[in-house]
Amino acid sequence: MTNLGYKKYFSESSFKEKVQTMAKQAGAKVIYAAFLLYYLMKDPLVPTKVKITIAAALGYFILPTDAIPDIAPLVGFSDDLGVLVFVLNQISDYITPETKIKAIQQLQRLFKSLKKEDIHDLEHKVF
Repeated sequence: MTNLGYKKYFSESSFKEKVQTMAKQAGAKVIYAAFLLYYLMKDPLVPTKVKITIAAALGYFILPTDAIPDIAPLVGFSDDLGVLVFVLNQISDYITPETKIKAIQQLQRLFKSLKKEDIHDLEHKVF
């Protein structure tokens, strides 16, 4: 399970800053997973216990010093993706179609050339 100590690193502003500055480098898979978790955090129907786990995963994503530095070419975000996908798989029952729509809309704003088949492929890789 994700180290819950990372939850202290999550804030909405730091999440948005990380996404804005690192989206292209992180890639669509990582950002899609992060957006799914972000929108689950905002869902009032998701229990607090689950939100604490989400905050820990997003805190790990935000933290600049993690197991594999994010500046490392090609592998820098692989650990982030692993943590995000692990948590998504643990809490997948809470993911609604609305959550996916919000995440995809944000993803398409960042990755202008993303096509529907790319999103379908992302969902299979993320889940």
